Amino acid sequence: MPLQILDEHTAAHVAELFRAFSDTSRVMILSALLDGEKNVQALAGLVGVSESAVSHHMRGLRQMRIAATRRDGKEIYYRLEDQHVIALFKQGIEHVCSEERPFNRRNPK
Repeated sequence: MPLQILDEHTAAHVAELFRAFSDTSRVMILSALLDGEKNVQALAGLVGVSESAVSHHMRGLRQMRIAATRRDGKEIYYRLEDQHVIALFKQGIEHVCSEERPFNRRNPK
């Protein structure tokens, strides 16, 4: 059975989802959140970017409903919210890290 071509609206949403994975810092933030919620300061320390940059990335991920927040006093903790996106992200990691499909910029296969 042939796949149907996506309509423009759906294609735009799929492109937006994959744009979430298009920035190295954002991907590192997502990977840091795989094992549980963290605040901006912890994420900045783990990823090696400024707290301002983390906040900027998290704002976009929240708008896309990939991440959610929890407030504890003045602290805001972020967590990954969408199980479908988590599964897709983990599959992407497995794909890149697989011994069967080595990923090397100089010699892509």
